Amino acid sequence: MRLSFARIAAPLVLALLLIAPVRAQSVDADSEAAAKELVATIKVSDQFRTLLPLIFQQLKPMIVQNRPEVERDYDALVPVVQDKMMARIAELEGSIVAVYAGNFSAAELRDLIAFYKTPTGQKLLEKTPLIAQQTLALGRKFGEVAGVEAQHEMVDELRKKGHSI
Repeated sequence: MRLSFARIAAPLVLALLLIAPVRAQSVDADSEAAAKELVATIKVSDQFRTLLPLIFQQLKPMIVQNRPEVERDYDALVPVVQDKMMARIAELEGSIVAVYAGNFSAAELRDLIAFYKTPTGQKLLEKTPLIAQQTLALGRKFGEVAGVEAQHEMVDELRKKGHSI
């Protein structure tokens, strides 16, 4: 169970590390204010709230492992754990503000805010969770197929070199 959980948890941890690196050393107040407005505009807390059920859905088979008694308790605990995670959203938002403020000027951030306030920007925000879910599924499927193909090719090539595999 620990290895399976690690396989699911590792990408989540990596994603959090990628979106929440160490706070930039020198961020001007204007950039930070614009980044805060951008984070509010892109509705980070809503996006996180949308992703949480998907995260728990992916974790469930690895933790439950077809055990009805564990499934019952797991299902009962999901809302409790989700609430605890949502209580930490301000922490995540602060880290994301630092990322944006450290990578974009205040003027660039205002340009992004203006874009996200357009109908196209709003549509992008609306569709992002679905697009992320779809691309994740495509990437997972591609990775599985590519992994099998790479394994077969590697084994074939090693056999050609005289290795018994």
